[in-house]
Amino acid sequence: MQTDKRRQQTLHPIRLRAVLIGLILSGLICALTPINNIYDQGTPLGGGHFPLAPFYILLLTTICAGTLARILPKARLITGQELLVIWMQMVIASGIAYTGLTRTFFINLTVPFQFATQENNWQQLLHPLLPAWLYPDEGVIETLYNGLSGGRGMGWFELLTSIPWQGWLRPLIGWGVFILLSYTVMIALINLLSRQWVHNERMNFPLLRVPQIMEEHFDNNTLSSFLLNPWLLWGMLLPIMLHLLGGLHYYFPTVPEMPTMILAGHYFPKYGLLSGFIKLKIYIFPVFIGFAFLTSRQISLSFWLFFLLGGLLYGLLSVMGYTIPAASLGVTFGPTLARPEETQMIGAYGVFFLFLLWLARHHLRDVVRQAFRPGPIPVNTEWFSIRLSFWIAVGGMAAIVLWAVFFGMQLKTALLVVLSFFMITLVASRIICQGGIGYFTLTAAPIDGLLVLFGPALFSQVGMLIAAISQKVMFVDLRESLMPSLLHARQIHHTMRNRRLLLFGIGATLLVAVTTSFIAMLLLCYRYGIRELDLEWATRTSITVYENVIRLNETGVEAGSWVKIFSGAGAMVMLVLVACYHRFYWWPIHPIGYLTAYSSAMRILWFSFFVGWLCNALCMRYGGVVLFKKLRLFFIGMIIGDLVMGGTWAIIGLFSDGSYQVLPD
Repeated sequence: MQTDKRRQQTLHPIRLRAVLIGLILSGLICALTPINNIYDQGTPLGGGHFPLAPFYILLLTTICAGTLARILPKARLITGQELLVIWMQMVIASGIAYTGLTRTFFINLTVPFQFATQENNWQQLLHPLLPAWLYPDEGVIETLYNGLSGGRGMGWFELLTSIPWQGWLRPLIGWGVFILLSYTVMIALINLLSRQWVHNERMNFPLLRVPQIMEEHFDNNTLSSFLLNPWLLWGMLLPIMLHLLGGLHYYFPTVPEMPTMILAGHYFPKYGLLSGFIKLKIYIFPVFIGFAFLTSRQISLSFWLFFLLGGLLYGLLSVMGYTIPAASLGVTFGPTLARPEETQMIGAYGVFFLFLLWLARHHLRDVVRQAFRPGPIPVNTEWFSIRLSFWIAVGGMAAIVLWAVFFGMQLKTALLVVLSFFMITLVASRIICQGGIGYFTLTAAPIDGLLVLFGPALFSQVGMLIAAISQKVMFVDLRESLMPSLLHARQIHHTMRNRRLLLFGIGATLLVAVTTSFIAMLLLCYRYGIRELDLEWATRTSITVYENVIRLNETGVEAGSWVKIFSGAGAMVMLVLVACYHRFYWWPIHPIGYLTAYSSAMRILWFSFFVGWLCNALCMRYGGVVLFKKLRLFFIGMIIGDLVMGGTWAIIGLFSDGSYQVLPD
């Protein structure tokens, strides 16, 4: 009891002002993101799991607050812990405002009508399957793609009142229920599992290190010495010079630039063992090199190593005479799934999820006991009790299953689909948070695994449609997924008081972010029209989903035998990796790296992880901990400098015809 009291006394109190400031800034980011990212085609304000705008604002507010603290030392207007809370709210909101939800949402719902032609026969094949409560009236779609008449000359409020809201009411309610339930289950699952991951396994969170170190120095009144450290300044200088020249070259082509992307594929033969590298590219992103240095060497090694081994496999199969056609994939929904060899990830994800359950077996046993045991349950560092988390997660997933059944999916199918959604998202959250991957994409989609295991016969025609579209709305484009941000929030919040206030802040942020993002996106589309906006990727991927649904419904084609072979091989490889990782302390490779081998994100980040791992390994080999502490500041400087330049060029882009891109789009 006294231990709990002492622990409570060491926790940092969070005041209501911090949550309110976070709400305001979150709403502002959501309001500006569509016009900046889509209309101005500027550097994304969000983008990934260490988004640009939230950190840029955090850095500026920390410097301003530190300056005020020097001028008015007795007036503690805000603390470093409160700044972290504000930053985390902005991170949660920034993902929802773009790829995490809004980027493709309205296009997903209008593609079946806008792109129906006599050639594709969608009116007869697709329209009868569309539930009325999930799709808008056809009358509101033409103006969405072409813009309202005179919309460009309207004020924003006039435009807001001119949007045909009546035609959008039913789908916003129908999908709003799905989104709300999904977010609720994510919060409950993270609250349920965070004690295992944060306390029992002591998982590293590389993406949190820079904000946490910065705010620790702020609270200790050593911010100026931190920001003026020579090692940190030298680290900042590299990306500042790199992107200063790059940005000036973008606006003034006569200024020379330093390339940040090198085409390395032409150094490899088109045939033979190394033929898998003919499209190899080397990207130079200082921010990701910095995160790779802060990541465990075992993990950073596994990322680039498995990426190269994955490319080597293509050439090895070719040398052995196995030319496997892409057609043997059948119909798939994975965002980057292009070759049968890549279906290894289907089996690998399943085995790694079982491995996570096995690691957490004692914790999960306690969870089940607490869920069914009468009497009070103590809350340690969670947002709310474990018992409540368990029943909210179970009840929320049951409600999503009933939602899917209501719109035409079979009960068994709905149960499997919902479980696969959250299983894949949990594994992806572990990869992102433990691996420090600020930019991550799935290879295979959750439905792909079900198609391999059970075949297309698992789905009815309507069920296939509902599963594919609900997956596209929230569970396949994980570059800005909510669940990893929630896990980061739990890591930050567990040392703070006012957990109910923090939970309220997350809930309010989600409501503000969804509402503001939807309104901002509709305003942009009805003002200019989707045809005039940079939404080609969102349109193309949404059309592909419906085309695949029709192909499966018409042909019922199953995946080829090679897909099942590679899925099984992926499961066996992952089983060996997790066994070696768990049993042998000297084992140098982390199984997480295998899960990213064919991710499009690793095609961009592999070189960054190689450089970060190499520098970390050489530092610890020849300089030890003393050199590591100094060199860590150098790589933190690289992270800060890269994001400072990204934010600065994004601001400049608001007042020009284009924007120099610092981070990957």
